[in-house]
Amino acid sequence: MLTILVPAVAGTLISACFHEDRARRRWYTALIVLTDLLGVLTIVQGGRITPLVFAPGAEMTFSMDALGRYVMAAVLLLYTSSGVYAFKYMEKEERTQVFFAFYFISFGALLSVTMAGNLVTLYFCFEMATLSTVPLVLHELTKEAVAAGLKYLFYSIGGALMGLFAVFIVCTNTNGSNDFVMGGFLDPALAADHRELLLAAVMVGIVGFGTKAGLYPMHGWLPAAHPIAPAPASALLSGIVAKAGVVAVIRLVYYSVGTDFLCGTWVQTVWMVLALLTIFMGSMMAFREKNMKKRLAYSTVSQISYILLGLSFLSADGLKGGLLHLMAHAASKGCLFLAAGVFIFQLGIRDVAGLKGIGKKMPVTMICFTMASLSLVGIPPMGGFLSKWVIATASLESGIKGFSVAAPVMLLISALLTAGYLLTVAVDAFFPVRTEILSSGRNMQVKASGIPKRETKRNEKAAAGKDEPVQASVSGGDGAAPTQEAVASAEPSPLMVWPMVALSIAALIMGIWGESVLGLFGL
Repeated sequence: MLTILVPAVAGTLISACFHEDRARRRWYTALIVLTDLLGVLTIVQGGRITPLVFAPGAEMTFSMDALGRYVMAAVLLLYTSSGVYAFKYMEKEERTQVFFAFYFISFGALLSVTMAGNLVTLYFCFEMATLSTVPLVLHELTKEAVAAGLKYLFYSIGGALMGLFAVFIVCTNTNGSNDFVMGGFLDPALAADHRELLLAAVMVGIVGFGTKAGLYPMHGWLPAAHPIAPAPASALLSGIVAKAGVVAVIRLVYYSVGTDFLCGTWVQTVWMVLALLTIFMGSMMAFREKNMKKRLAYSTVSQISYILLGLSFLSADGLKGGLLHLMAHAASKGCLFLAAGVFIFQLGIRDVAGLKGIGKKMPVTMICFTMASLSLVGIPPMGGFLSKWVIATASLESGIKGFSVAAPVMLLISALLTAGYLLTVAVDAFFPVRTEILSSGRNMQVKASGIPKRETKRNEKAAAGKDEPVQASVSGGDGAAPTQEAVASAEPSPLMVWPMVALSIAALIMGIWGESVLGLFGL
């Protein structure tokens, strides 16, 4: 209980009582460390507690199992990294104390989601996670921010109400206990009598809880909310808040209803179709998007549906692949959003086109960006490769007609699109090339920027009006090579760099020792 209450209560008090930024930062740092320690203690020694009973069969129960411990580790990783990063990033923002107050409240709420011991508790914590993260989206209080925050709120409430319908139906068909247990707790006799109603309720619940995870057709809030929120909030929303929907789906399907009840039903078929559609749609939209944060938001729509696709196979390997991708995506996408925040904070660049040659100015940031991108594409030894390999293997071994082959094919298509919208950014950042086609009969000349022998000729053509000068790819277009001082000063504060380094290393660890990490948590 302290793990939930300490960050929420103390974070609010610190924000309200300390008016000097430096003093608040010291207290915020201490609180992050304390919350991490409490989280680790809960992972190691957490038990079971029922602090409140609403009615018979509707208790608020918190307990720790293998899944909860694993997801809690992801929450601690993302919130700690984003919190440290925000110390520097939020210096240019107003109302920082409000931001950090809701940062810590949502920290406690997300931790409570991982500890929920039954569907009633899960629903309550799920709603608290939504309400506490809405202010992070509308922090800037511009017209666009308010609109995005309200869109996020309405989508989330609508999805949660759909999930609540599933909670009602499932909890009235139990064998006497609503506590989560692998394989489910449905009463076989009651389930047989209400089979169609239960199937419909589970499908509604998957779509409802899947709203938080960006499952089609309830994905619309993601590309609206993520680009508007401050970068550390975007990293949280994409990296871990959206995973609350994944956790809820796992708890509903694997720990409440049971996979045997859903195998081979129309629910499984519809679920797989929606996941595959979301993967393709999100990848295509990301490929077409020019704004970096919006591109990453659409990427989240696609990538989280990899997890939902793995879960839809209703097998141990499918669950394993989904959980591997949960952690790999959390680290990778958190790192990418923090990198996008660096581009905005340091250079004011929001569009992909402005990042050409940026690797010369901020090599550490772009190395982290590249590592995270390689993970999302699925290139070894990064975490995304291992998780996608396990998901594809689970698909092929499932024997589901049509889908056992369609799923790996879609993963390959999505990987190619992901490479197109992420790796091209990394390549252009380190090896900027400008290509121009000079239409003179059939002649085509490809000119590479940055080659000294050709630079004089290009400038002479520009002076003669035959060509445009090549913009300096790292200086915003002033045509001059950056000075050594400019190159050295472009990297942000260590407070912003080290969180990206930590997340990119976490993505690498999940690729090399991912299965060992799962085993460490008992999964």
